[in-house]
Amino acid sequence: MLLFLEQLLNGVQLGMTLFLMAAGLTLVFGVMNFINLAHGSLFMAGAYIAAAITAATGSFLLGLVAGVTGAALFGVLLDRVIVRRLEGRDHLDQVLATFAVILIANETVRLVFGRQPLALDPPAWLQGTVEILPGAPYPVYRLAVIGVGLAVMLFLYWLVMRTKVGMWVRAGATNPEMIQLLGVDISRLNGLIFALGAGLAGLAGIIAGPFIAIQSGMGETILILAFVVVVIGGIGSIAGAAIGALVVGIGDTLGRAYLPDLLKTLVPAGTADGLGPALASMGIYLLMAVVLAVRPKGLMAR
Repeated sequence: MLLFLEQLLNGVQLGMTLFLMAAGLTLVFGVMNFINLAHGSLFMAGAYIAAAITAATGSFLLGLVAGVTGAALFGVLLDRVIVRRLEGRDHLDQVLATFAVILIANETVRLVFGRQPLALDPPAWLQGTVEILPGAPYPVYRLAVIGVGLAVMLFLYWLVMRTKVGMWVRAGATNPEMIQLLGVDISRLNGLIFALGAGLAGLAGIIAGPFIAIQSGMGETILILAFVVVVIGGIGSIAGAAIGALVVGIGDTLGRAYLPDLLKTLVPAGTADGLGPALASMGIYLLMAVVLAVRPKGLMAR
């Protein structure tokens, strides 16, 4: 039970990271109808900026602020240079343009920071463990990531469902022409949404930095999982992104933890150790296929 609880919390922590990525994706696509493959580059930008600032100043919080701000500014630049020029164009044009951004961003990172991965350590006050149950220590930093994810989730719910800006966002997703006629600057609203999504992607990259290597191309793998989350949860739905992220995060983590041991009763140990994680990864996409077959617009489609 203690091992299961630990793996369950690990799954929730992964789910919160995926939620930060998927929330920006689902808002941008749901409101702006824009497919942004460069979302993973925003994830990478936040991690790199935070790692560089933290190494230079010794302050993780300063690196956090700089990383989120840098990713948001990168998002503003993408919005002005690419997104607005492709507004209303075919999705293929959007995919090709943002894929080009991925290639440019990856090569730029290699030129500026080199090919060697960077390290981002959590601050001293978030290191160590705490006993969640007697005899069950758990890393403080992972609990902090879960707390940050929950805080962002509540903030986005309040922003989208309880504020005037959120009313504009929901109306813009339903009928953008009508809110333009009512005097809302849809271009400025879309820019705000894109910058918010970029900042959330940067935040996801920063909090994931201590768990993964900060290197060129690091955003592509998590981008694929974020798209799976959006498809499962439903495009344009923050609640759907939260549910989808937790399902994917917990399912992937528990599958990788327990499938190898289950398979060892059927196949040799060496085969089971390689087959288990592969089946866990496949299970996520099978789940997506089932959701698409039963609810083609996602679990929380509007």
